[in-house]
Amino acid sequence: MTALSPLLKQATPVTIDHALGSEVFDVDGNRHLDFTAGIGVVSTGHCHRKVVAAAQEQVGKLIHGQYTTVMHQPLLRLVDKLQDVLPSHLDSLFFANSGSEALEASLRLSRQATGRPNVIVFHGGFHGRTVATATMTTSGTRFSAGFSPLMGGVHVAPFPTAYRYGWSEEEATAFALKELDYILATLTSPQETAAFIVEPVLGEGGYIPGNTAFFQGLRERADKHGILLVMDEVQTGFGRTGKMFGHEHFDVRPDIITLAKGIASGFPISGIAASQELMSKAWPGSQGGTYGGNAVACAAAVATLEVIEEEGLVANSAERGTQLLEGARAAAVDGIGDVRGLGLLVGSEFTAADGTPDTARAQAAQQAAAKKGLLLLTCGAHMNVVRMIPPLVVTAEQVDEALEIWGKVLAEV
Repeated sequence: MTALSPLLKQATPVTIDHALGSEVFDVDGNRHLDFTAGIGVVSTGHCHRKVVAAAQEQVGKLIHGQYTTVMHQPLLRLVDKLQDVLPSHLDSLFFANSGSEALEASLRLSRQATGRPNVIVFHGGFHGRTVATATMTTSGTRFSAGFSPLMGGVHVAPFPTAYRYGWSEEEATAFALKELDYILATLTSPQETAAFIVEPVLGEGGYIPGNTAFFQGLRERADKHGILLVMDEVQTGFGRTGKMFGHEHFDVRPDIITLAKGIASGFPISGIAASQELMSKAWPGSQGGTYGGNAVACAAAVATLEVIEEEGLVANSAERGTQLLEGARAAAVDGIGDVRGLGLLVGSEFTAADGTPDTARAQAAQQAAAKKGLLLLTCGAHMNVVRMIPPLVVTAEQVDEALEIWGKVLAEV
C-alpha cells in the first residue's frame, strides 16, 4: 500500500476532524488547545469566518492565474494592503510559496544587487530546507546533513545567545559583534559580503530574541561596508511578536524582509519586500514561479490582514504574550533553565543538573501536554526547548487554561 514517508513523524498523536480559533477537535471528538498554530501559520486562528469566506468566494471566480502571465485582483489588493503595514521604504514586492523560496529570493537579490558572492548568517538561525537555505541554517544538523556538498559562500557568525554562553545579554552581544568583525577580517572581506541574513528571534534555534544593541550593530556595519541587512520575518511577521514585524522591537531598518507563515492564515504564500531601487537591481528573469501569488492564497492574505487590523490582533499578541511568558516563568520548575520569548513566541528550555540539554524531559513534557489536551512543539539544537505558539486570536482564558495544563505537566515530568 502507498503510504506517507516513514520520516514524517507526527509531533502529537492527534488526527484532526475540524478546528476553530485556537481549538482543534480530533476524530473522536476530543478538544485540544492548539499552541502550535501550524508552526506559527494560522495567525487568525483556524478557519476564521472572514478568511474562509474570502477563500470560498475566490475559488468560485479564479483559482490560479499565473501572475507573470496574467494579473488578478486579489494580488493587486494584497499589494495595497501590505503597503499599509510594511515599513514605508520597502515598497516593492515579489511573491512565492514558501519561506524557503522567500529566503532564496532574498539571497539571489542580495548577490545580484551587490555583485558580491558571500553572505553571513547567524548561529542558531533557521532559513529553510532547500540546498541554499539549509546551508544558511544552523539551528540543527538535521536540516543540512546527508546531502553535501552544500552551497558555498556562506559564513556563520555568533548570535547573542546569552543563556547558552552563560553570560549577560550585554556580554553576549559584545562578543557576537566582536566576532562578526573578526569574520569580516579573516573569512569574508566586506567587499565580498553581500548580506547579513538574520531572524529577529531565533525560531527553530530555540526562541531566542535578539536585542537592540545587536541589530543596530549589524546595521552600522552594513552601512559602513555596503552590505545589505536581510531580516527573516517568516515566523516573526504579521503580529506574532506583539508588533507587526519582529524587527520593529529593535529600532533597526532592514534592506529586505522575508514574509510567509502568518500572512494568509494557512494558505501557502510567501514573499520578499525591498525598496524599488534595490529590487530593480535583480537580473531580468531571476524572479518568478508557477504558483507564486496564487489567487486564493492572495484573497486569504487580504482577509487575514483585515482581521489582524479589525480585531486588534497585534495588541492581543503583545498582551497575551506577556501573560503567557510571565505564566510560563512562574510555572518553571527545577530543570527548566530558561524561559524566554517575545509576543506569542515563548520557549522553555530544559536543562539537566550538570547544565547539559535535557532533551528527554522536554520531549516527555511535550507528549504529556498533548495527552492533556495542549498541543506544543519542541525546538532548539538539542530539541530541548518546548515552545508555545498559539494563534493571535488566543484569549486570556485560553492562555490561563494552557498554563494550568502546563503546570500539571511539569509537576509530573
